[in-house]
Amino acid sequence: MKIKLTLLDGDKNYLDRITASLTARFPDKLEIYSFTDAAAALDGLESARIDVFIADSAFDIDFKRLPRNCGFAYFVESPTVETYGDRPAICKYQKIDAIYRAALDIYSENVSEAIGIRADDGSSVRVVAFASPAGGVGSSSSAAACARSFALGGKRTLYLNLEAFGGSAPFFSGEGQTSFGDVIFALKSKKSGLRLKLESGAKRDASGVFFYSPPETALDMAELNAEETRRLITELKLSGIYDGIIIDVDFSLGGNAMEVFRLATEIVLVSDGSEISNMKLTRAYRALGLIEQSADIALLPRVALFYNKFSNKTGRMTEDGIKTLGGAPKYERAAPEQVVEQLVGLGVFRKFAVAEA
Repeated sequence: MKIKLTLLDGDKNYLDRITASLTARFPDKLEIYSFTDAAAALDGLESARIDVFIADSAFDIDFKRLPRNCGFAYFVESPTVETYGDRPAICKYQKIDAIYRAALDIYSENVSEAIGIRADDGSSVRVVAFASPAGGVGSSSSAAACARSFALGGKRTLYLNLEAFGGSAPFFSGEGQTSFGDVIFALKSKKSGLRLKLESGAKRDASGVFFYSPPETALDMAELNAEETRRLITELKLSGIYDGIIIDVDFSLGGNAMEVFRLATEIVLVSDGSEISNMKLTRAYRALGLIEQSADIALLPRVALFYNKFSNKTGRMTEDGIKTLGGAPKYERAAPEQVVEQLVGLGVFRKFAVAEA
């Protein structure tokens, strides 16, 4: 089923352009009705069963005439305006994908069921978890490089940062006003339409990677529990939106991390090859083996090791026989985005992206 969208704007040229762009970009998801006359637009809302109505802020809308389940937002000219007259605002001069996601977000707040989004059994979705029992070894930059490599390979890829104090800002940027805090709220409120919220809240980086901006405070991340993490990943897989989901998570033997490990098709542990890092890695690997035996779940076959910030002079590989993806040196005085570019250029994660899970 398509989402029925009504657009009202006095500028017919703009209206024709945006209608054509949305129709061409999302032909299987949107059914669009466009008007330059407010009375005509309002008259058709009920009979056409419109899901979302977006009107230019120049129009004075009689909200009593809006159907119960019809979401509404104003078109505004500034990207910094989030509300107009106590109603949600959408900047009309931004990328078409951003406008679509904003409309989808309005829809998800009003829909009674999560409909209109393609779903499958999720069996072909690769979920790759990046974590490290040792700090400061660059597991986040490794995860970001993997996500970019997946996207370069033509896969629709989501970078999902679940670290308590992490975030996507050092690696990715994109348009949109929502954050992962909105996703956490949707999970906790247990409202219908979660899949729509997951799609509308994701931003897209120039590299093609989708991501969520971090919530305003790390306390929001602390509120995310294991059950909600499991539901989040399951819904993302079932949504059919992504081919690959790259998850960056703090290493732990319980809680959110263990739910991520249970649902991941692959688990990449990151080490720099130092004595301390390898010691922690060995202890973590053996602990996962014990959990595997007690919980009757295959964890170790999914584990692979990536050596980041590795020094040929002081580093050494672990002797535990863990499958190794490869390694990268430490890039001195490089910004996070430059480090990611270097890691992508090595080609390790490109090979990993095309390999079968």
